[in-house]
Amino acid sequence: MTTDNNIYQPLILPTILTITILLIPLIAMQFTDEVNWDLIDFIIAGTLIFGASLSYTFLTRKSAQAVYRIAIGFALISGLLLIWVNGAVGLIGSENNSINLLYFGVLGIGVIGALISRFKSLGMSFTLFAMAVGQALVAIIALISGMHLVTGSSVTEILGVNGFFIMLFVIAGLLFQHAGKNEESEIEL
Repeated sequence: MTTDNNIYQPLILPTILTITILLIPLIAMQFTDEVNWDLIDFIIAGTLIFGASLSYTFLTRKSAQAVYRIAIGFALISGLLLIWVNGAVGLIGSENNSINLLYFGVLGIGVIGALISRFKSLGMSFTLFAMAVGQALVAIIALISGMHLVTGSSVTEILGVNGFFIMLFVIAGLLFQHAGKNEESEIEL
């Protein structure tokens, strides 16, 4: 019986977090027409939130280092936010603009880099810096291809939104770099 509890225990906090966050738009829908989610919106949001929080739970379960745990959380939230915003309204033009598919390449860099580095701090640092470069390349491609002429995508908007995500990835990379230095000092002791 104890074994069954240990199997399901990592699911408890991600489930509670997912339900709590999904209650926000559900309650808001009762009071305003500005929030209008359908079942698919709840399923997608729930899957993203649950997946990110479950990933955090598993990736940090063996690390006692607070900086590493913060870095993992920051990286996951940054990736989740990139998916969410891109899917909801699109970062360049509307969510239906095909150039927004390039952002999945940025996420692909993150997934591949995380797997190659086996989630080790210094490897994750390089991965997050590579994601920042990938994000910058998407902005450059958008500007070169004339996407700043599309409604809702001025040069300022493209640079501002992409700069925001670049900043998030760089901060996460720096946190991983700091965590890696702490790992080295622990190993030397």
